[in-house]
Amino acid sequence: MTTTPPRLFEPITVNGITFPHRLWVAPMCMYSSVDGMPNDWHLVHLGSFAVGRAALVMTEATAVSPEGRITPDDAGIWSDAHAEAWRRVVDFVHGMDTYIGMQLAHAGRKASTWPPTRGRGSVDDETGWTTVGPSEAAYGEFTPPTALDRDGIAKVIDDFVAAAKRAVAVGFDVVEVHAAHGYLLGQFLSPTSNLRDDEYGGDVEGRARLTREVVAAVRAVIPKEMPLVLRVSAHEWVPDGVTVEDTIAALRTIDGVDLISVSSGGNHPAQKIPSEPGYQRPFSREIRAALPTPVGVAGLITTPAQAEDAIEAGDTDVVYVARQFLRDPMLALHASAELGGGLAWPWQYDRAKYLGGLS
Repeated sequence: MTTTPPRLFEPITVNGITFPHRLWVAPMCMYSSVDGMPNDWHLVHLGSFAVGRAALVMTEATAVSPEGRITPDDAGIWSDAHAEAWRRVVDFVHGMDTYIGMQLAHAGRKASTWPPTRGRGSVDDETGWTTVGPSEAAYGEFTPPTALDRDGIAKVIDDFVAAAKRAVAVGFDVVEVHAAHGYLLGQFLSPTSNLRDDEYGGDVEGRARLTREVVAAVRAVIPKEMPLVLRVSAHEWVPDGVTVEDTIAALRTIDGVDLISVSSGGNHPAQKIPSEPGYQRPFSREIRAALPTPVGVAGLITTPAQAEDAIEAGDTDVVYVARQFLRDPMLALHASAELGGGLAWPWQYDRAKYLGGLS
């Protein structure tokens, strides 16, 4: 009797990298840095997923500039010193034969806010800073941002480029441009936050212009074989907000992306997001059907069976998991055992092979 191998544990090639399987660690903010520096926490946190044989480990949203941080406690890569601090994380993950990706981010009008452990809303002391956005429209009760002028837009693009160069220099395998969850590029993409009447506003093509320019500029400075991922919020979950049709139209104007990471929401405090397993799969299904670029999806996918079903159904090419990896850093190994994926445990843990038993 033969069994069908699990689709979740089929290799997938994205540009120049063949990943051994399709269960990837989603970016997760940790709010554990001082002055943007990654530290022992990041080494152990991200390193544990590599020990657990995730195919790709993504960093948290990593700020391309000090003013691009969501909170004062966010990680960054806006200087060479930050990049060098990331190097030991990269080296450890590579030492476990795992790939690692850098998510490049700018929080825009959602910057300078308190981390969840220290309060809510905009920072109101000397640790805060002036925020920027496409328009002066605030996110809820956050401090209104300053609308970016042409020089400010040029600086944002330059900051993404410089950060991408640093990520390449210290050995990251993948670069992801964060245009989701109501952060700066997502703010430009949405008609609820982008009220501009110049070439960076207006219709879908205009609102996508900054994302298009950032992606093109990053693509030009990273190796041609390096996967470039774009994370988008496919739906805004508010009336008159971004729809999946808008997202597909915007993506059709953007060249140089090797994989689309599909999420949703985050740009409007009135959003109504359903809390059910796989709630973003319909969006990834539509995007995957409309575009030739492979997609990944996240969103309350917590079991191996759910992840396998998402791929088997044709809704996505890879599955990003966040919370369940926090609960179980060995999720990929446990999923492989459950589904028959064939992943090998690290030799240090493989007592049956090297030490004659599991006791």
